[in-house]
Amino acid sequence: MHNGRPVNMLLSLQLARQAYAAAVESCDAYKAELEWTLRQLDEIRAEFAELKAVVLERNKAQDYVAELHRERAIQRARAAERDPNAMLN
Repeated sequence: MHNGRPVNMLLSLQLARQAYAAAVESCDAYKAELEWTLRQLDEIRAEFAELKAVVLERNKAQDYVAELHRERAIQRARAAERDPNAMLN
């Protein structure tokens, strides 16, 4: 639809180029931000894997200590002399 005004093709082309340049710049900024975010995610995943390994080792150590305590209690119970006059329960 033509409203009777002449169309300035050079101005239209210039505005289109500016809009395109702004869109490319915005896209590049989002791409850089995404790349940074992905690097951060990789670092966090690596740290999580390391933390998970440490927690698993800690849990194994706690289980081992608990087993040692049980063994010690059993040895103490075996070594203790029972009073023959005492009731069993």
